[in-house]
Amino acid sequence: MSIQPPSTSALNNNPDVILIGGGIMSATLGVMLKQLKPETTIQIIEALPSVALESSHAWNNAGTGHAALCELNYTPQAKDGSVSIDKAVNIFEQFEQSKQFWAYLVEQGVIESPQDFIRKVPHMSFCRGEDGVDFLDKRFQAMADHHFFADMEYSEDVDKIGEWAPLLAEGRSENEKIAATFVDGGTDIDFGSLTQILINHLASLDGVTLSTETSVRDIDRTAEGGWKVRVRQDGELSSEKLHADFVFIGAGGGSLKLLQKSGIREGKGFGGFPVSGQFLVCSDEEVIEKHAAKVYGKAAVGAPPMSVPHLDTRVIDGKKSLLFGPYAGFSPKFLKRGSVFDLINSVRPDNLVPMLAAGRDNMTLTEYLYQEVVNTHKDRVDVLREFFPDAKLEDWNLTTAGQRVQIIKKDPELGGKLQFGTEVVSAQDGSLAALLGASPGASTSVAIILEVLEKCFGELLKEASSQQELQRMVSSYGKVLAEDAALYSKERERADKALGIEAAQAATAAV
Repeated sequence: MSIQPPSTSALNNNPDVILIGGGIMSATLGVMLKQLKPETTIQIIEALPSVALESSHAWNNAGTGHAALCELNYTPQAKDGSVSIDKAVNIFEQFEQSKQFWAYLVEQGVIESPQDFIRKVPHMSFCRGEDGVDFLDKRFQAMADHHFFADMEYSEDVDKIGEWAPLLAEGRSENEKIAATFVDGGTDIDFGSLTQILINHLASLDGVTLSTETSVRDIDRTAEGGWKVRVRQDGELSSEKLHADFVFIGAGGGSLKLLQKSGIREGKGFGGFPVSGQFLVCSDEEVIEKHAAKVYGKAAVGAPPMSVPHLDTRVIDGKKSLLFGPYAGFSPKFLKRGSVFDLINSVRPDNLVPMLAAGRDNMTLTEYLYQEVVNTHKDRVDVLREFFPDAKLEDWNLTTAGQRVQIIKKDPELGGKLQFGTEVVSAQDGSLAALLGASPGASTSVAIILEVLEKCFGELLKEASSQQELQRMVSSYGKVLAEDAALYSKERERADKALGIEAAQAATAAV
């Protein structure tokens, strides 16, 4: 079902908190703050006509439910051939925290139908050739001993792999060496629908106002230590001045520009490198129905982590789709609906050296992006055929996904470096926080927002009532699931039951 959020021009000129950006991060922070301190007044600012239209939108977001079950870039291989699973363990735990929070919201009645945004879809990794199979075998061996990944299966048998995902086996030579891992308990998530559910809930609460089609023009410190945020609503000639003690910048690719406007010392030196994404979308219903998994492979040399190829079952607005990609591209825009001047306008004296250094040290990325841009439709389908050998040109159409702005930051040795992932940048006094970066972003939104709360609302979290409420919202808060198999099993069973993930599997098959 399609969930429609409210669209309004309401403004509160003196809220306690201003949330800039109507995406999953602002929505999560807003809900958590209202649970911890219900009297908090919140103003949400969104530049577009509705919330969740940029990075959080389902067609702009991979929707994998990143738990590191299938993403090979989270398990890097060292020169000696060993595979590290540390990052995978960390991301898996963070995703479990997200599920716990969503389960809590189901139990509280905030989320009425979890199947509107989350469904059970198996997660698979897939590799070809001697080196690829060797890597995947070592990865499986490293992960299988950890209780997070105890359900993972491994096979090099084409028939078995065909049982898991028929498209991978159809038309493939019997002599080709392939391998795959399979985890039945993966998920597909429509973060756009989830964001709309959360924003709808927030907008229904006392003390929360939402203003769409409203852009932030400036952010300045006040003499009292808070913030003055100047905004302009579409169609208006004059600006409005809002005042708040705390400002959160969760505007996706637009966050860097707003962080720079704030002028906080902690934001100096950050730059951004935009990468656009495109997907092939299948138009053949018979092919779509044959596949029910998220299958991730290895990224090409020089490719950013967000460009790891995957053959991906998605359920968006209740309709099952099949996508392959992403194919990276370059656009100077920081948002899908941004300006072609975003990149050049982001250059400042404090980030010029880091940006030049990152460019110098990432020539393979530049070459990769150039090749992606000049590729033809046949070239793109040829890449798809590495996963699905029988793919037909006429069954796949190209669509443009969202923009991602990768972080460039200062480095004492290199001058600057390109950093993948997400990062919370906050003022020393905790009065402002901004979120930069990309994947795994949305899937780990709860862990990210917990970091924001710890950095910026430390006094509130010291209260015993806040600690108790946090543990109700995120039941493993303050504990480490990676170190306690019994606790992990208990918490996962509770969350999966509340979210109806098993029931959602049947619903997916019936779509």
